[in-house]
Amino acid sequence: MKKAGKYLSALILAATLVSVVGCASTARHEGTGEYIDDTVLTTKVKAAVFNEPTLKSAEINVETFKGVVQLSGFVSSQMAVNKAVEVARGVSGVKSVKNDMRIK
Repeated sequence: MKKAGKYLSALILAATLVSVVGCASTARHEGTGEYIDDTVLTTKVKAAVFNEPTLKSAEINVETFKGVVQLSGFVSSQMAVNKAVEVARGVSGVKSVKNDMRIK
């Protein structure tokens, strides 16, 4: 009976380790928690850009990876580029902002 208990404990420990390692992040892939955090950040940045009356938010794309926000798309002026970057940096949780926007 003692062997069965040890075997069951070892099996539970192994399953736990496999599930924890399976959710860990790597340099190119996010863990589950990081993905959810990035999704929330993306939503917050999109809302902040949308609520900025001087920006055409439909033409600005927002992506987030490990807290780094990437802005892309087309805007009408350098002033709009600067404003979008400023708005994104102002969102709580954003580590940095990469600007890939183009002026049309």
